[in-house]
Amino acid sequence: MAINQTGGAKLKGLAMNIEQKQIVTKQQVELYQTEGVVVLRGVFKSWIERLNEGADQNMQQLSTRAITHKSKNYRGRFVEDFCNWQRIDAFREFVWQSDMAAIAAQLMQSQKVQFFHDHYLDKEAVSGVATPWHQDMPYYFVDAQQSVSFWIPLDPRTREVSLKSVVGSHLWPKLIMPTSWANQQNFYPDQDDFMAMPDIDNGDYQIRAWAIEPGDVVAFNFKTVHGANSNTVPSRNRTVSFRLIGDDARYVQRPGRTSPSYPDINQQDGQKLREDWFPIIYPR
Repeated sequence: MAINQTGGAKLKGLAMNIEQKQIVTKQQVELYQTEGVVVLRGVFKSWIERLNEGADQNMQQLSTRAITHKSKNYRGRFVEDFCNWQRIDAFREFVWQSDMAAIAAQLMQSQKVQFFHDHYLDKEAVSGVATPWHQDMPYYFVDAQQSVSFWIPLDPRTREVSLKSVVGSHLWPKLIMPTSWANQQNFYPDQDDFMAMPDIDNGDYQIRAWAIEPGDVVAFNFKTVHGANSNTVPSRNRTVSFRLIGDDARYVQRPGRTSPSYPDINQQDGQKLREDWFPIIYPR
């Protein structure tokens, strides 16, 4: 699985300028480190048109990784797809040319930024399928504290149908047991290394959620517990996410399948992720 780095070599001059920017504030970095989630307003506004083109192409040409969720009580569907940035020009350009990598380095407080994967989510109007509370990290074959997901909505969101995150959950002592969203079955049965998901909605936890406009981004740690309500409103909700890791990220062998899966990755516990599959995008 060779990485197409088209655009990377051509952008060295641009990269030098990007790397010198202080794009996020000290307060935003501190919020990210302590709460595990932060909203950044308007930072990708100039990219929304291009990302929309990528989203359209993704839906027209779903990959073999695509999953469709459907609720019997609602007419709309919820489609998600993974790992398409190499074949969709708009996504690849965003990875190499946007300020995302520099922002990631600042939020994670990392010298280097390595690209992990992309994730496209498309919730049709009145789809009625919620994104359940979960952490991303337990589904992945990576262990890190320096990690960040960029959740970039392509359509305006009210707070009620926006991403919601549990403050400080990235610092919990154990990871949450990952489950299948389709049937709620555990990925890794009988594993004491994981904890059950607590009752997040009982009022004991502080939740962050924001009304969002295209160009805004919610950045959160892979260990941050998050979710989203079902899209019961009469408008489509589309989101593109990019996942990045920092200096301390290492491969970890999980006790079962991961999502997304890379069956031929051929790595051992404690190794840095192979750069031919997961390129260093900062510094370039």
